[in-house]
Amino acid sequence: MRNVFRTAAAICIIATAAMPASATQAPTPRISMTKARAMALKLAPGKIISSEYEKEGGVWRYSFDIQQRGNVQEIGIDGQTGKIVENKSEGKVDRD
Repeated sequence: MRNVFRTAAAICIIATAAMPASATQAPTPRISMTKARAMALKLAPGKIISSEYEKEGGVWRYSFDIQQRGNVQEIGIDGQTGKIVENKSEGKVDRD
């Protein structure tokens, strides 16, 4: 019976270690999604075609892909500070 518990414990440890970093829980952002959306649309007017709160480059941020005339603009906003961390064109098509 002890071997069964040892095996189960070993499996749990291995499974936990193998979890991707994205499985960690995101910290509660100080900036709301609504405020971040407004900031992104002010920088790049258009239609938001995708949005998410993600960890990228070690920072939890809002990411918005905004469809403009003939262009998709990606805007990244730090969820803790509200700082713009990305503002780049993805060309005519969303490349994410």
